[in-house]
Amino acid sequence: MALFHRVVLINVSAVACLAAAAAYGFATSGSGDGGIAVPVPDARTAGYCRALHDALPQKVQGLSRHGVGSRSELVTGWGDPAIVLRCGVPRPAVDDDPEADGVDADGVSWSVEKGSGGSLVLTTTLRLAYVEVRLPKEHAVDIGPLTDLAAAVKKTIPEL
Repeated sequence: MALFHRVVLINVSAVACLAAAAAYGFATSGSGDGGIAVPVPDARTAGYCRALHDALPQKVQGLSRHGVGSRSELVTGWGDPAIVLRCGVPRPAVDDDPEADGVDADGVSWSVEKGSGGSLVLTTTLRLAYVEVRLPKEHAVDIGPLTDLAAAVKKTIPEL
């Protein structure tokens, strides 16, 4: 009888692992998303992100809003190449560096990291949910996109 229980537990564990792998694969795949991973925040953070999604502007830097990849409420884009916003990302490691670059756009603080190919990765700081904005090289020339997003962030994601 004990052997039967072990076999059942092993099979249940294997199914759970496969389901988790499939869910991760689904979250990070999509047509034309460039491998943009969909964040997996806790319930409280997801609530802030849903509110942010509803408050986001239809245009950023004059570029039209569109879904990205899986069409999740946690990921939104504008233009092509896309300015991509992801809500509910983990706290970036750069926030531990007191010498890290940062910028303030209309009352919202952002950490700044260089991405690949001349892009920038900017993540909110001092908020109850972390919002990441990826600016491709073509749009990484000023903080205009952050200015366009500031009102929605301030309205929906409380400060710490």
